[in-house]
Amino acid sequence: MKVFSSSCTFDYSWEEVSTANWRKYCPWNDKSTHVIAVDTLSRSVDPSTGILRTERLITCSQTAPAWVLALLGGSNTSHVHEVSTVDPHSKRVTMTSTNLSWSNVLKVRETVVYERDPPSTDSTIREPEKDGKTHFKQEAKITALCGGWQKIRTKIEEASVERFGENARAGREGFETVLEMSRRVFGEERDREQQRA
Repeated sequence: MKVFSSSCTFDYSWEEVSTANWRKYCPWNDKSTHVIAVDTLSRSVDPSTGILRTERLITCSQTAPAWVLALLGGSNTSHVHEVSTVDPHSKRVTMTSTNLSWSNVLKVRETVVYERDPPSTDSTIREPEKDGKTHFKQEAKITALCGGWQKIRTKIEEASVERFGENARAGREGFETVLEMSRRVFGEERDREQQRA
């Protein structure tokens, strides 16, 4: 098993990030053109905690080499199962996704967490501008399940981690665009509403 992990801080409030997260695969994100469809399978709110739980199926086009498709079967379409929770009290979004396609060859389990970047409690180093930021953590555990030599499994896992890293960087860039557009569009709408009032 190989692990990919990354983290960063978005210069947007938790409220902005948790709302824009549902638009991550919209036309504003030119880095997510591989996403064909996002289908919501279930959505519920726990009445005692207020936690929103959503289960989605994400359909993507992939660029697997033709020889891999010929050797292992499959198609250029893949599916990912995602379960997310949004906790409005702790200001935390957690998403866990697992590949459904090719899962007999390669298992990928990704966990993403968005949390409000806590303000400093030390008044001498308080940074007011940090109060509106959101911390992002991402971890993917990648395991090649194909039989055979350990060397082959290791190479598959290493190549998968490298590809995952490239996709993660592009994903963050695309999400930054979605955040920027969301802030602008919602700001314009608030301005229009204030002018009408």
